Amino acid sequence: MQLRSTLTCPHCGHTATEAMPTDACLFFYECTGCGALLRPKAGDCCVFCSFGDVPCPPIQEARENGGSASCCSGLS
Repeated sequence: MQLRSTLTCPHCGHTATEAMPTDACLFFYECTGCGALLRPKAGDCCVFCSFGDVPCPPIQEARENGGSASCCSGLS
């Protein structure tokens, strides 16, 4: 399982590699290039699934196991 993902800002194209939390969703991310506040696209569970080159850990795990998952399902 990969725990780092490179986010690409859709506004300015700036990229930044970030650690992904395994116990929480990341709904907001401030671009370090232009300062835009990124939010998940409709249908995505977090900014990593929308703008990252690697999806969040729960989605990676679901794909490995042949199932489907929501980033936030089962998290308290």
